[in-house]
Formats: sequence, structure tokens, C-alpha cells
Amino acid sequence: MKKLLQGLEKFQSGYFDEHRQLFEQLSHGQKPRILFITCSDSRIDPNLITQAEVGELFVIRNAGNIIPPYGATNGGEAASIEYAINALGIEQVIICGHSHCGAMKGLLKLQSLADEMPLVYDWLKQAEATRRLVKDNYKELEGEELIEVTVAENVLNQLSNLQTYPIIRSRLHQGKLSLHGWIFRIETGEILAYDPILHDFVAPHSKITHPEAEDNLPSSRHLPNSHPFKISEDYIRTNADVKKATPAVNTVAKKNGSSTQKPGYNYLDPSQADRIYRGSRS
Repeated sequence: MKKLLQGLEKFQSGYFDEHRQLFEQLSHGQKPRILFITCSDSRIDPNLITQAEVGELFVIRNAGNIIPPYGATNGGEAASIEYAINALGIEQVIICGHSHCGAMKGLLKLQSLADEMPLVYDWLKQAEATRRLVKDNYKELEGEELIEVTVAENVLNQLSNLQTYPIIRSRLHQGKLSLHGWIFRIETGEILAYDPILHDFVAPHSKITHPEAEDNLPSSRHLPNSHPFKISEDYIRTNADVKKATPAVNTVAKKNGSSTQKPGYNYLDPSQADRIYRGSRS
């Protein structure tokens, strides 16, 4: 606590004094440009990793960056999403998972949590679609590779859940909203973004969709030693069937030629979406 109090003093005499005009403007209202949904993990700091100023990000955080489907619960996530899009007019949404996620590790051994941490167990059941998808489709993986693919598939599942919200579906249909899936690698500082053409998490190639000139978020040129967040080449070569299911983390560059996709849904190819929903219904 002593360290925190010292930090408060340093903030007030340093950063706040230097940015007094900004805080004066913020006292009259907020106009964040991005809804940033991420994990509660203490190693993730949305403003730090994006270098965003105070007031630029509207943030939702919980264990596992989970967004329950619309109507599943009346928690704070649903209310915050509705407020961010409807009241604040936000047009960019990022769901950001991260490496070594404790929530995803817990999800993979969900039943063992029931006795010791029943509230955590109940919360993680909201990500049952991720658990079932990984269990049914990545049986040969284990250890860190299994955690990596679970983190990646969970980001895609939560993007899918996000689309069950009426305000999200409406804005996507109007072309007034863009969804983005990110993964933050703690050990390297990399941000990896889901590429709808490659169907893979890779270093972002450019700024987010439809930004203003000053809206630039970190791009690959700021991320040394960037490389895809993916499972092993041997596993892809021997086990992946890209004709039936394109994994969230494969390296096959397969352009989606479907003409039936609705506006705003192009981050997810039809086979991936089908696999997610089959998992949630099983």
C-alpha cells in the first residue's frame, strides 16, 4: 500500500500536472474510440501495450476475456457493450487474449475447479464452446501448444458471442462497426491480430479498419521478432483438413470467396463459424 500511495503522489505532481488540460476536457465527458475487451490478468495493461492516452479506450476486463452470449446472463459485460456502442458511438471493438492465460488453463481442466473455486467454475462454463471445440479438434496437442490454440480459439469464440448482441448485429449490418481479435504475447510484447485471409493470428500489417489519421495502434514494424501465433507445422501437415475445418491458427493462406457473408463478418470464414457453433451445441 505504501508503494501505491507514493505512486499517487507521483501521479498528481507529475503526469497529472503535465496533462492537466486533458483531464479538464475529460471532466466534461468521454469520447473513447475503441472498446477493448481483455483479461483481468495483472500482466495485461491495454493503455500500456497500445500506448493509448487516457480517455481513448473503453475497457471491459474479466477472467478469460469472456463475452457471454446475449441473454445468457445480465452481467456487467452486456451492459457495458450496449453502453459503449449505443451511448458512446464506438465503432471499433477489440477482443484481446494473451499467452499463458490462467483462465484458459482452468478451462481445460474445468471439472477440477468445481469444489475449490465454484464461482470460477461457473464463470468459465460460459466458455464451454471453446473447451469443447479444442477437446474435439486438437486431440493431439498438449502443454503450451494446447494452451496457445485454446487462447486463439477462445478469442474467435468470444467474437462470435459478441455478434449475438442486437446492437452489435445491427451496426455490423450497417457497416458501422468493425471487430478485431488480438493476442498479446507477454514474453515478447508482441500483438498478434486475426487475419481473415490467412485464417491465422499474425503481426498486424496496418492500422485498424477505417481509422482517422491519429488512430494508429501498434503495427508490426514496432514489434521486433514478430511471428505467427500458431501450432507446429508437423501437426498442421499431418492432422489439419483445411477443406473441412480451417483452424484458427493454421498457416494456410486460403482466401474466402463466399458471397454469402454479411457485412462485418469477414474476420471469420464459414467453416470456422460452423465449427464454433457445432461445439457450442454439442
